[in-house]
Amino acid sequence: MQKKNTTVHLLILDPSQNDAESMVSLLRNSGKATRAHRITSEEDLEETLKTGQWDLLLARDDVEQEFGPDGALAMIRRMDKDIPFILLTREFSHERAVAIMKAGGQDTVPFDNTDQLVLVVNRELSALEDRRRRRTLESHLRESEQRCQLLLESSKDAIAYINDGMHIYANQSYMEFLGYDDIDDLICIPVLDTLTGESANKYKEFMKAFTGKDDESKTLTCVARRSDDQELNVNMTVSAATYDGELCTQIVLQPEQNDAELEEKLRQISSQDLLTGLYNRQHLMDLLGKTIANAGKDNQSGALAYISIDSFMSMKSQVGIAGSDLMLGDLAKVLSDQTPEGYTLARLSDDAFCLLSHPCEEKAMAEVCENIRRKVEDHLFDINGRTVQITVSIGVAAITENAPKAPDLMGRAHTASSELKKKEGHELGNGVLVYNPADYESLDESNSADAIQKALDDNRFRLLFQPIINLRGEGEEHYEAFVRMLNKDDEEVSPYDFLPPVGPSDMAIKIDRWVILQTIKQLASHRSRGHDTRLFLNITAETLDDKTFTPWLSVALKAARLPGDSLIFQIREGDANNFMKQAKEFAKAVHQLHSKVSISQFGCALNPFNTLKHIDVDYVKIDGSFTEEIQKNGEARDEVNEMVKSLQSAGKLTIVPLVENAGVLATLWQAGVNYIQGYYLQAPVPEMNYDFGDH
Repeated sequence: MQKKNTTVHLLILDPSQNDAESMVSLLRNSGKATRAHRITSEEDLEETLKTGQWDLLLARDDVEQEFGPDGALAMIRRMDKDIPFILLTREFSHERAVAIMKAGGQDTVPFDNTDQLVLVVNRELSALEDRRRRRTLESHLRESEQRCQLLLESSKDAIAYINDGMHIYANQSYMEFLGYDDIDDLICIPVLDTLTGESANKYKEFMKAFTGKDDESKTLTCVARRSDDQELNVNMTVSAATYDGELCTQIVLQPEQNDAELEEKLRQISSQDLLTGLYNRQHLMDLLGKTIANAGKDNQSGALAYISIDSFMSMKSQVGIAGSDLMLGDLAKVLSDQTPEGYTLARLSDDAFCLLSHPCEEKAMAEVCENIRRKVEDHLFDINGRTVQITVSIGVAAITENAPKAPDLMGRAHTASSELKKKEGHELGNGVLVYNPADYESLDESNSADAIQKALDDNRFRLLFQPIINLRGEGEEHYEAFVRMLNKDDEEVSPYDFLPPVGPSDMAIKIDRWVILQTIKQLASHRSRGHDTRLFLNITAETLDDKTFTPWLSVALKAARLPGDSLIFQIREGDANNFMKQAKEFAKAVHQLHSKVSISQFGCALNPFNTLKHIDVDYVKIDGSFTEEIQKNGEARDEVNEMVKSLQSAGKLTIVPLVENAGVLATLWQAGVNYIQGYYLQAPVPEMNYDFGDH
């Protein structure tokens, strides 16, 4: 499936068309696929709110407006729409900001603080997504509760819910088990009255010890008394539950079985590592999952430690498999002796153990681990009369309300354990390192250019090519070139994503030139084998403004003996609008070299056709969000039909990207679209190897 950003549907209240356009461009440049509508009146906003789902409203605080931000905010509240509202002001006013928030707005940002605006928009869109997800989950929860109720009522198990010692619900099986015909008869009866005298006392003691705070169920063997005074030996399993949103206790009654002890033994064996007697990986991962869930609920942090044996394979080759098993058993005992009460120790794999605690601060866990590290280093392991010394590298990860899922959290602790060996003085391990998310999960503006430069120096850039197919079957060969950078985890990412979202960057020009130079080389080689191939190359706003670009391009084309018309330079609509004069000059200059010009992400500006009046382009690539929407509603289909008709009458060749299935092809054919591109045809790949003869 082709990865695509979710399109942000944006409302803008601003008397200036240009300022509204610059806001759309700002969000697009920060990585948001944006479709915008500029509000022109109160009636326009009301109609717009009724007909579509919107994600954000940016309102300019301008005295010249007839219909201002206060009216827009009042209408959102009146129509009970969940649309984040951000007020843009000339300068920050505390009183105005408070008034807007009291009226239901989310924030106030000075118009010129573009970097702050991007952060606030990201925050509000993330919060909106969370609210929408929560509403969906609440709906699923209601359905699940209804299904659970049906399952309870039809279950063969005798199940009841108890609050303050009284029955508040019992299913049919429970009533039949105790000899009651009607739930109303049982609701008035305390649980104690359904037990014999001796069992009632056992039940009281049992329930004192059962707090209901942990997830484990507890079982009591007792004697139940039916309504006809018949006595039955039963196993009563008690667990914490909720019923109708209230915390309560669930009781399940089963006739007494003699295999309870066997079941308990089997449960212990299934959670035990047979070599060391410690808990095994499965038990630890289950417990870690519950701990993460509890950290989210109780807002209590915990900690996980990954204890890796240094140079395990080398030690194993010295002492053999049997010897290493003896060493692991001995090590498990050393670790157990140093594990404080309340901590869970488990064996994870051949050469790794884990320590889990909740509640626990990561600092406390690090201190415990440092103590373990010292004890292991000082311990002399006796393996069949041979003395062996080992060390451990320990990574510690905090478990907070913001923690990822169990495998990812385990990955954090493992990463810290591995990273330790890269630290000076710890090349052989033997240390403790706490995982810091900020070191691994963000690249700020200060080091992003460095990361790109290092990737360029280390030859970690890759080119990918995706075919663009002529729907009219004229057998042309077109590809779009994409650049990917291998990050420190060897994952392919776009280097442009590492650039600061706001402000010019020389690094963008560097990336553009690397891509153009490499594609020219590959294209020259490809065309020499008899292919009449043309390439679409994406360029940034910085290259548009670079006066040295076309002279440099001219030299590069001559050196590769490549005709200029084999390249099509693609400008994003947002960049074209923001740098209209530069884009116009750029198009003119590359046309003189016989290269063509394309505009991409078309149709998202407030007045897209205005761009084409000023910039001479040959191709227009319609924004991918339209492809998605024409499959869902007829309105979007009509909009695309209209757009394609207008573009063709202006002499432009149209391209539609993100084509992922055959279903959309008929619509695009009927609309008169010239070219299509997407994963349905081929994903971006390292070679220009598409068979255009099939089309």
